[in-house]
Amino acid sequence: MPETSEAEESGLTAPGPAALVPSAAPSRGGTAVTGGALRELTSLQVLRALDSGPRGLTDGDAAQRLAVFGENTLPARRTVSWAGRFLRSLRDPFTGVLLCLGLVSAAVAAWGTACVITVLVVVSCVLRSAGEYRADRSMAGLRELVATTATVLRRADDEAAPVARELPVDELVPGDVVRLGPGDLVPADVRLLRANNLSVNQAALTGESAPVVKHPVDVPNRPVSGTPVSGVPGYERSEAGPAGSGAPGDRAAGGGTPESGPFGAPQLCFQGSSVMAGSGTAVVVATGAHTRFAAAHDAVPPRGRSAFDRSVHGISWILIRFMLLTPPLVLMANAALRGRGLETLPFAVAVAVGLTPEMLPVIVTTCLARGASLLARAHGVIVRRLPALHDLGAVDVLCLDKTGTLTQDRPVVVRALDVDGREDPEVLRWAAVNAWWTLQLADLPVPDALDEAILDAADAGGGGSGAADGTDGTDAVGLVAVGHDGGGHDGGGHEAFDYDGIAAVPFDPARRLSTAVVRTPGRLGVHTLVVKGAVENVLERCALDEAERRRLLALAASRADDGLRLLAVATAERPARQRPYTPADERGLTFTGFVALREELVPSASGALRVLADRGVTVKVLTGDHPGTVARACRDLGLDPGEVCTADRIDRLTDRELAELADRTTVFARCTPEHKARIVTTLRAAGHTTGFLGDGVNDLPALHAADIGICPRDAVDVARESAGVVLADHGKDLTAIDHAITAGRHSSVTIATYLRITLSSNLGNVIAMLAAGLLLPFLPMLPVQALVQNLCFDAAQLTFSYDRVAPAALSRPTMLRPRDFLRFITAFGALNAVADLATFAVLAFTLRGPGGADDEALFHSGWFTENLLTQALVMVLLRTGRRAAEASGGFGASGGFGARGVSPVGRAAAALAVTGLLLPLSPLGPPLGMMVLPGVYYLLLVVVLGLYAVALAVARRRYEKRGARV
Repeated sequence: MPETSEAEESGLTAPGPAALVPSAAPSRGGTAVTGGALRELTSLQVLRALDSGPRGLTDGDAAQRLAVFGENTLPARRTVSWAGRFLRSLRDPFTGVLLCLGLVSAAVAAWGTACVITVLVVVSCVLRSAGEYRADRSMAGLRELVATTATVLRRADDEAAPVARELPVDELVPGDVVRLGPGDLVPADVRLLRANNLSVNQAALTGESAPVVKHPVDVPNRPVSGTPVSGVPGYERSEAGPAGSGAPGDRAAGGGTPESGPFGAPQLCFQGSSVMAGSGTAVVVATGAHTRFAAAHDAVPPRGRSAFDRSVHGISWILIRFMLLTPPLVLMANAALRGRGLETLPFAVAVAVGLTPEMLPVIVTTCLARGASLLARAHGVIVRRLPALHDLGAVDVLCLDKTGTLTQDRPVVVRALDVDGREDPEVLRWAAVNAWWTLQLADLPVPDALDEAILDAADAGGGGSGAADGTDGTDAVGLVAVGHDGGGHDGGGHEAFDYDGIAAVPFDPARRLSTAVVRTPGRLGVHTLVVKGAVENVLERCALDEAERRRLLALAASRADDGLRLLAVATAERPARQRPYTPADERGLTFTGFVALREELVPSASGALRVLADRGVTVKVLTGDHPGTVARACRDLGLDPGEVCTADRIDRLTDRELAELADRTTVFARCTPEHKARIVTTLRAAGHTTGFLGDGVNDLPALHAADIGICPRDAVDVARESAGVVLADHGKDLTAIDHAITAGRHSSVTIATYLRITLSSNLGNVIAMLAAGLLLPFLPMLPVQALVQNLCFDAAQLTFSYDRVAPAALSRPTMLRPRDFLRFITAFGALNAVADLATFAVLAFTLRGPGGADDEALFHSGWFTENLLTQALVMVLLRTGRRAAEASGGFGASGGFGARGVSPVGRAAAALAVTGLLLPLSPLGPPLGMMVLPGVYYLLLVVVLGLYAVALAVARRRYEKRGARV
């Protein structure tokens, strides 16, 4: 394909067969057409370049092009096999640590240890692979819900008449002629040939929520939209707007940034957009990987390391350092002090294994998989990558757009104002007359959202909810609007039926207004023109002096800055006539007033924002909308917008300045996708764990930049593939996100509790082993005994995956912080080592003949029992219990036994203690090198354990008072 800068800039190509068909294939002519040329050529020239025509392609031509261009799909997703998932799971740092220890164990012929480690690694990888497979299967189910057909004109041969067929979207090729209707997804990048009041929603591509009017353009170099309207701050001239709207092109206070580049070209529609109203016929100019949709996806940079990745990496390196240091220390100490050589190597490896939390991969995977499964079943939230659940629990900043999350992308009438800015129900009555009769007489397929809001307000008999912005809601009209085709209103009793509809001049992008001509009963010979549209366009058609026009523009601007969207209404009386009415009759109007609208708020958003704030999550709104619109929505929902920052200010800031600004700013307006991604990246660099909620191609950069990307089920396919979490049942509902964050914190608290208990206990044992190895003439514990002890402790710790977590533990973000873990395990590990050394003293007092074989067996048995009992105590006293007062770093007040019965961890701790007491007495004791202990040992051990429990409780309280967190 020829490459041009224009084509790269637009992301859109419309190549002719000569340019794209391989030389071996027959060509019927045609030339390459770049994205820039598509906006300059006429429709006929584009058809010729594509070697097509208004009648569409023949079946033979289509088949040939399909073989050349391939299916109209995004570049194929590579389905990961089970083996691939398993191997990918091995890259987890914790799993890598275990594999290294397994290899070392095998190297020193410690086959039992090597086999146990191998089993743990396999179980962990299988669990993780199964969880991700279930998530991918759910995602495949969501993809099947997307429409997959398009209406295409095809001919059997050159002589046959074209027939409209419903064909799979993936069979479309450049040159196909397709028909578009309300509700259709645009199946490829297309150039319009004909259109009837066609409006398209391009939010998935641009983030702009307002529908965009599309129509054929056959005049080269026609200016595209985006020129600011002078005189009214907060307004922009645009050809974007829905058919039939009173001011479809008006983006007052919240219409978003102007359309630019190829998306602003009215004659082009793009894959990923959808038809809101009207109909059209278009020729396909790009499919598959050559569409703008695919180009946006390919341009997204690789995802950086998430919060989970960073935490795991830090903790893994702490463990690696300890494990690399331990065996050489054991070997050197024994060689220097006891003259022992390589015979102590198995013991040194056992010490390193004892330090390692072998069950960590299994427990991490089990916790995350269980949380993901519960989320999917109970709340319809799909976790695509298991580590994403931890990232949700760590989120302390959630970035989101306004539309669909805080507001419903549906306008509602706030009030109707007269020329002096006072409430006037008569203005809404005239606006409803215009909306009703324009819809009826202009033969529009569905009412525009603005007209729908006006008729709904008229239905309610009032001028909207004035109380929403601090004023009384005054009834606007006693008018029942019924029966318009799209809104479920019915004709009886509507005051618009007090008028006879005569004619309508529908909206078009140039005029940015619509006109209904009606006859008032009892007034023969008079027609009334009712005009509704963009403020400036209506005012320039009214009989006003310049001073009055400027006053009204200033009044409109002040309302726009307050977050309202204004439509102007004017009327004029003309002598009745038979001649058709045209835009030329829209002159000398009498200005009536304004209709003020705002976007409907999401009912659950206010409560969800409060809950998120209570949970320590800061919400930041990143939107392309007008500052006044988003600030008003935030205030109405109880979220203080503070000082709104606009994109032009962001462009002037360095990363450091932006970090300081982002930390204290709640609302960023007029943002492009690049601005959103930069803000998210800056927040992450400042130490925040950041989530981003988005649903369009324009959100891809920010979704990738965030620690955790979140999207709704109706998001574009590439956004769903990029996100770590998909809200399958709730759209962009903040309540569902709160459920997901809670589940993430539950899993993170459980993992943190396991790490805290295991690492501190293991470190204490390692210190005691090193000390005993230097003080005793024999090994303090046989390798097989260390292995059995680790297996018992590991089995008991599996219950952490099913532990109950205190509500208070879920009240703030959870994060696995390596430095805090290091401080914790050092302090409590030293305390555990003191208990072990005290046990050594008890054993020394109990033993009668140092140096004998019985002495070794007694020592091994006594320390084995004490180890399991202290580990059971730690599980009970340091866990995050059901009534715990901490989140991720404190401790539970209830231990393992609560008012509702014994928890799984409490039962496991009891079983571990029983095992420690009975195993030396059982038939398995002698084969393991253990024997029955004297009764005095148990009495002294009770004293040691009691003192250890008291010391743990005191240390726990001091730790909590300092507010330490893990």
